[in-house]
Amino acid sequence: MQQIKNFINGEFVDGIEGKTFDKYSPVDNNLIARISEAGKSDVDAAVRAAHAARRGAWGALTTDQRVDLLYGVADEITRRFEDFVAAEMADTGQPRHVMTQVFIPRGAANFKVFADIIKNVPTESFQMPTPDGRGALNYGIRVPKGVIGVISPWNAPFLLMTWKVGPALACGNTVVVKPSEETPLTCTLLGEVMNSVGIPKGVFNVIHGFGPASAGEYLTHHPLVDAITFTGETRTGTAIMKAAAEGMRDVSFELGGKNAGIVFADADFDAAVEGISRSSFLNSGQVCLGTERVYVERPIFERFVQALKAKAEGVKFGRPEDHHSNYGPLISAEHKQKVLSYYAKAAAEGATIITGGGVPEMPAELAAGHWVQPTIWTGLPETASVVREEVFGPCCHICPFDSEEQVINLANDNDYGLSTTIWTTNLARAHRVAARVEVGITWINSWFLRDLRTAFGGSKQSGIGREGGVHSLEFYTETRNICVKL
Repeated sequence: MQQIKNFINGEFVDGIEGKTFDKYSPVDNNLIARISEAGKSDVDAAVRAAHAARRGAWGALTTDQRVDLLYGVADEITRRFEDFVAAEMADTGQPRHVMTQVFIPRGAANFKVFADIIKNVPTESFQMPTPDGRGALNYGIRVPKGVIGVISPWNAPFLLMTWKVGPALACGNTVVVKPSEETPLTCTLLGEVMNSVGIPKGVFNVIHGFGPASAGEYLTHHPLVDAITFTGETRTGTAIMKAAAEGMRDVSFELGGKNAGIVFADADFDAAVEGISRSSFLNSGQVCLGTERVYVERPIFERFVQALKAKAEGVKFGRPEDHHSNYGPLISAEHKQKVLSYYAKAAAEGATIITGGGVPEMPAELAAGHWVQPTIWTGLPETASVVREEVFGPCCHICPFDSEEQVINLANDNDYGLSTTIWTTNLARAHRVAARVEVGITWINSWFLRDLRTAFGGSKQSGIGREGGVHSLEFYTETRNICVKL
């Protein structure tokens, strides 16, 4: 069993109050780690270390020097690739191929991509006339915002944490990271990488704990935290936004989603089935960009339902290191109960259960894990709980539609607006529909495919702000104007 400590000012330390909490494997519910919980004084120490580093050694570096160090971080993650894969599998229980093909490589890439962007994205300059005829020159510079509080989620912990830490450090900020209490391992491991490549002490700090009356609340209320970035539930984002109002701190939020998938009758049928299957069931449905509402044009509706049913029933449950398995558990017993409660609501509200709806039979050594079946429903009205509310599990409701206008209205009739995926071979229709769906990102004939230089974020209750490429620079820096009289 591992002993996981906080990482403050370049050192691994226990919490001053001596509190710990346990981390259990999602796969078999065995105890795998004991985590040191940061108290209020620990959070204060981390924030003050970050504040000092920003004004000291880190702030004294040139952009090129920072870039070289961040390239070193990416290279060291790659060198220790198997360590990060093992830690992420232990935390999440998800299959090895998800870690090796997506989560860990993208986590490393986040440091290089944003290091390149900060070197190459220019600011504005304007020459203006003045009454004396000599003119003036105005030009912009970017300066770091300061200490960034990073609160990262448990569903893709390393990828989504580095998605924030990478650009924050590239821009010259320092960070205090509060990873989810469910997934503390890879964030802590990154502290070792920071030390090994020579990142100055205090630049990267990790505090462990929970939200209210714990590390999360202490971090968001700390007056020396200059901005807060968060990925998670909309309800938690609301609480953080209230805390950030004290001191007028900036926030960047990626929040909940209830994403729609739209399949037209002219789509490449097999590609659409495969794409919707991935977007509904990958990572056991624990993907903020996942598809829980599927709208299929009526001529292919019944055929599509049966094809997706076959995909759902073809998953192979098992340990993440088992090469024969391709499907993992939910993150925790608490989340399992939440998902199963929605399965029960769907049945109570009259859903036709096409497949799933419960817990799979597992071998005795895995029976205590947090397993649920991939589940497909039809027949519910748009007012049903599982059609309106985010489940964050491996499930979707499939509904037929008859016209382009109808399906656009169905897709938009929701409080959330994070993403959608559209399947059609009619290019004009694809562009038309994509422009009218009220979300931050739309995929056409694909899903979970994105250039890190592009804007990412949600609309409506799915978030505030945009990150990615130059858009990350807008959040992680302040742009100042300098006016020179010629």
